[in-house]
Amino acid sequence: MDFDILCYIVLFCGLGLARSDNNATETKSCNPDMCKFLVDFGAITEKVNSMETRLEHSETTLKDSETRLKDTEMSLKETITQLKDTESRLKDSETKLNHTANRLKESENQILELQHKERTKIIFSATLGSSGHIGPFNTDIILVYKGVITNIGNAYSPVTGVFTAPIAGVYYFIIFCHARGDRSQRLYLYKNNEVMVMTNDHAIDIDTSRETDNGGNAVFLQLQQGDKVYVVLEEETHVWGGESQTTFSGFLVTQM
Repeated sequence: MDFDILCYIVLFCGLGLARSDNNATETKSCNPDMCKFLVDFGAITEKVNSMETRLEHSETTLKDSETRLKDTEMSLKETITQLKDTESRLKDSETKLNHTANRLKESENQILELQHKERTKIIFSATLGSSGHIGPFNTDIILVYKGVITNIGNAYSPVTGVFTAPIAGVYYFIIFCHARGDRSQRLYLYKNNEVMVMTNDHAIDIDTSRETDNGGNAVFLQLQQGDKVYVVLEEETHVWGGESQTTFSGFLVTQM
C-alpha cells in the first residue's frame, strides 16, 4: 500500500477518535496519545520524505557518476589507442634512426678508406747505378737497380732488386734499357715466377761496338699483398749500366 494513503487513513482515524471524545473532555482538542502519535507520525513522515529526496538525489548522483565513469572509460580507451599508435610510430622512428645510423657509419668507413687510400702512395724509380756493361753471364740473373731515385713507401729493395707489394692493388711498371749494338740484350719483367713482359734486341753483323740500341716496355699488374716484381737479364745478353740509362720504375695506381 502506498505510504501517503496509509498516512491519510491514520489521520482520518485520529480525527474520528477526537470527535468521539469531544463530549467527554471539552477542555482538550484531541486525545493526548493520539496527538503524540500524530506529532511523531508527522516527524517520521518528514524524515521519510527527506530520505526519499536524498535517495532520489543519490540515484541521480549515481547515474551521473555512471555516466562520467563511462565517459572516463571511453576516454581511457581512446588514450590507450593513441598510446599504442604513438608507440608504433616511435618504433618506426627508431628503426629509421638505426638505418640512418648504419648508413652514416658506412659513409664514415668509406670516407676513412678513401682517406687511407689518399695517404697510401707507393712510387719508386731506380737505375743500375754502375759503370760500363753488365753481362753477359752464363745464367739468368736478377738485375739489382742500386741507384734509387725515388722510393716512396719503401716497397723496392736496392739490395735485392725486388719490388714487394705492400698492399693489394693495380700497379704500373716500366723498364727501359740501353746497350751496345754488337751484342744482344733481353730483359724480362717477372711477377713472382711468371714472365709478364719483355724487351729485347738481337745483334746483327752490321752492328758495331759504336752503335747502341734501346728498348723498353710497360705493364699494368694486379698484385696481392706480398707479390714480388723484378727484372731478369737473360743469359748471354747485356745492358749498359752507366749514365742512368737502364731504369726500373713503378707506382701504385689504385688499391683493390
